[in-house]
Amino acid sequence: MSTQSAFAAALIDPHLPCPDGLRSANGADPASRFAVYRNNVQASLINVLADSYPVVHQLVGQEFFRAMAAVFIRSQPPQSPLMSRYGDTFADFIAQFEPIAGVPYVADVARLEYLRVVAYHAADAQPIQPEHVSAALASPQTLNKLTFGLHPSLHLLDSAFAVVAIWAAHQQAQSLADIGLNQGQHALVLRNGLDVEVFAVDEGASVFIRHLRNGLPLLAAAEHSPPFDLAQTLALLIAHHAIIQLNYKELP
Repeated sequence: MSTQSAFAAALIDPHLPCPDGLRSANGADPASRFAVYRNNVQASLINVLADSYPVVHQLVGQEFFRAMAAVFIRSQPPQSPLMSRYGDTFADFIAQFEPIAGVPYVADVARLEYLRVVAYHAADAQPIQPEHVSAALASPQTLNKLTFGLHPSLHLLDSAFAVVAIWAAHQQAQSLADIGLNQGQHALVLRNGLDVEVFAVDEGASVFIRHLRNGLPLLAAAEHSPPFDLAQTLALLIAHHAIIQLNYKELP
């Protein structure tokens, strides 16, 4: 192992000794100086995860979160200097982390929180004005060819747990006692202006929006989805500026 690799490995694993060959300009003990630096790096990475996953942090408590994050950092150190995306596999790690197996919904809450991070950093896009969308919807001659381009920040999550209700409860410091934690929810995440918004939608609406995102025309997307309120779903997308393109796809 090269000196650089040994340094990087020891930096994220406190069980490894100080790398050989380090020197201190002022004569201080290199091992002590390295230990301080390693602690600072560890604390910084844990803080990055805590910032990205604040509800997970609240759910499991500070002590448990920091211990779990430290294990994650050792197993999956940063691969990029861009810290905004660090922790993209944290939810999968949580799902396999044995000490938290008794609280299975935490992994999906982490997935929801990461989608919020992704949405926040997604590219900007100019939404179609509501009146233009309404005009397109009012044209029966071309309605079967109408396709929507959706905002790049838009993401969907299907969960076996009440992830939106759990996330929302922690925004207002509410108790989880009245939430049916095992009642599955379908989450819609998108950025509206500078605000990342989270909504619970019906299964049919979630499938419909996925079809739209995959380029299926409006009517075909609705026909190939479980029952849902089409008008309500379109109103949600329009009101929150999720539609950025109107196109017309020739049908075979």
